[in-house]
Amino acid sequence: MDKHRILIVEDDLKIASMLADTLRKYHYEVQTVQAFDQIIEEFKAFSPHLVLLDINLPSYDGYYWCRQLRQFTTVPIIYISARSGEMDQIFALENGGDDFITKPFHYEIVLAKIKSHLRRTYGEYASKQEERTVQQGQLQLFLERMELQVRDEMIPLQKKECVILGLLMSEAPKVVSREHLLEELWDDQAFVDENTLNVNMTRVRKKLADYDVQSTIETVRGAGYRFLLHEEEA
Repeated sequence: MDKHRILIVEDDLKIASMLADTLRKYHYEVQTVQAFDQIIEEFKAFSPHLVLLDINLPSYDGYYWCRQLRQFTTVPIIYISARSGEMDQIFALENGGDDFITKPFHYEIVLAKIKSHLRRTYGEYASKQEERTVQQGQLQLFLERMELQVRDEMIPLQKKECVILGLLMSEAPKVVSREHLLEELWDDQAFVDENTLNVNMTRVRKKLADYDVQSTIETVRGAGYRFLLHEEEA
């Protein structure tokens, strides 16, 4: 099997070099971006399986480049940043990222997250079934396409948004525990920040609100979350 290719978009040469050296020790093929005004060109030339993306970059920030990449690729994108605020993480995920690692970081965490995303996207956890759907009233979720259909409108979803909605819609009106959601979203919960699930749930709720979906996700204190189908969409 060919090595997985990882593209590092990091303008701190020391961090980029240390990351690349560490990943190569674990048999990944690694390239670091050299021209920060040609990130798209370097991505297409290298065709990576995963991207590590800093936020503070020359000219345009990582949010901008993530949006540009998401116009034509669904490869996992993991932000690596010294920014540690909740809104930074929310903004990163809303702009197309799949995960967020705060600097300074332990290389074991970076490696664990990379392995997890590669398994889910390309490995033994990648879906090999025919297209599956989950339906609640007039809402139909296409799991392989990562799209939510509401009447005649198709809403594009990011990977974790789709997983969360799939679990909640399939179990509705029952409550889905935080533990169950964490198990489905991340392979190794030991490396998941306590706030990460909250960030992803906020992202899903905002996506529904942005597209005027009336159905909602209710927080059930001490238990988890529940999908509530609005009567207009029943």
